[in-house]
Order: sequence, then C-alpha cells, then structure tokens
Amino acid sequence: MTFSVLGLVLIASVAHALWNLAAKSVTGKGYAFVLAYHGLSAILLIPVAIVIIASGAQPLNWALVAAAALSAVFHIAYSVSLQSGYDHAPLGVVYPTARGTGPVITIIIAVAFLGERPTLAEVTGAFIVIAGIAVVTIRPRPGGDVPASGARLRRGLAWGGLIGAFIAGYTLWDDFAVNRISESPLLYFAVSEACVGLLMAAGIIGLPGGAARRADFREILRGHKRALVTVAILSPLAYVLVLFAMQQAPVALVAPVRETSIIIGTLLAWWFFGEKNIGIKLAGALVVVTGIGLIALG
Repeated sequence: MTFSVLGLVLIASVAHALWNLAAKSVTGKGYAFVLAYHGLSAILLIPVAIVIIASGAQPLNWALVAAAALSAVFHIAYSVSLQSGYDHAPLGVVYPTARGTGPVITIIIAVAFLGERPTLAEVTGAFIVIAGIAVVTIRPRPGGDVPASGARLRRGLAWGGLIGAFIAGYTLWDDFAVNRISESPLLYFAVSEACVGLLMAAGIIGLPGGAARRADFREILRGHKRALVTVAILSPLAYVLVLFAMQQAPVALVAPVRETSIIIGTLLAWWFFGEKNIGIKLAGALVVVTGIGLIALG
C-alpha cells in the first residue's frame, strides 16, 4: 500500500468517525434519519453524476445500475442497524465492535475466495490493527471504570457484530464493482445513493408504521438539521475515498486500515458522551498505529 493510498484511507477514517458522532446524537428515529441523510447525499451527488456521464468518462448502463442497487441494499441494512445499535448501546462499544468485525470477515473472504495475496508484512500489520481494535473493546475488571452495564455491553457487542457483517458485505461487493463494473467510484456511489433514497422512500410509504416514520422524517428536517447535513456530506466523502483506495490496493488491506476511525470515534465518545476507560482505549490506539506502519512499509 502506497503512502498516497494510505493517506486517502486515513482522511476517510477521520470523516467516518465525525459523521458517526453526529449520527449518535439522533436517537429513536433511525429509519427516518437514514432516509434523510442518504436522500440529501443523493441530491448533492446529482450534479457530479451528470458531469461524469456528460463528459463520457463513464457511461450509465444497466450493469452499473444493478451493481449500485445491490450495494444500496447492503448500505440500507448497515445504516439502519447502525442507528438501532446506537439507540440501544454506547457508541464506545458498538462502534469499535462493528468496525473490528467488518475487516476480519473481509480479510478472510478476500484471501480465501478472491485470491488476494498480500505480503507477510501487510498481513501482520492488518492483524495488529485488528488486535488494537480488540484492545479498545476490553471491559475493565470490576472496580474499574465500567462504560456500560453487562446487559448494555452484550447488546453493544451483538449489534456491533451484526453491523460488522453488513460492513463486510458492502465492502467486498463494492470492491468488486469499482474494479470490474464501474471505472468511476463517484458515479457508482451516486447511483447507489439514489437507489438507497428511492428504496427507503418506498419503504416509508408502503411498510407498516409508515405514518410514524413520516412524522419522524418531518421532525428530522425541523430539529436535526446540523446532524443531517454533517452526515450527508461526510459519509459520502469518507466512502468515496475508500472506493478510490480499493481501486489501487487490495481490499484485504484497505478494510483494516480504514478502521483506524475506531480510535477517533472512541476518543470522541469519551469527550462528548462521557464514556470511560480511556487508558485502555489509548493503548489500543498505539497498537493500531503500529499495524498501520507495517502495512505502509509492506
């Protein structure tokens, strides 16, 4: 992995942690909030898509639309699960568990089924990154600062594991799509966001409980403008940078380096939400930095 690709992924990590902090501030209105920010992202990306298509840089065809639609399904499952997880457990448990589980599954599948063969240094670095993430999730012994009750911790781990599975799903599919189907990550993501918006808009009309979700949606537009705009801008920025990185480096390496966002997210959870156990979390950060160094050198 070159330093330029590493830089893309690290910038994406900062943006990712910041938008998750904003998302955590919105509770109890998960579906409506996910629809709102994906819909706004889609609207903001329409001019970009038009320019790409008009310039001839990447044609819009049915293969790209189908790939983007499948990606949209993965991203809807991920986004709705993420908001639900934040409603039921601390950010400092859900976020690191989700971000740690995702790359483990991604690396296993990429190596076992996709034929990717990273160097020994890169593989070692990737697993050191994952080990650092595991350190961040350690719960202190009784008598220390316990960030959550046992029940909340278990809920956080369960939600994090589910979210991590969806992360692996969209990461692997999107890696395939931007390397085999679409040469333009920007156009691919713009179409995917449009599909998310259309599918979720249909759901808010046709699914049971639609009236309550529509009321939530109106409340999001009135009372959560700052969080909405923050997520709608930073979420696409973070992921488009990752898509560009996946065109230049193996997904088995991009996935774990991307999870450096866990360190930033954990520190933000401590700073803004008062979540404890910061000493262990910083130790985990040092382990992650060591792993990133090995990946860069590899």
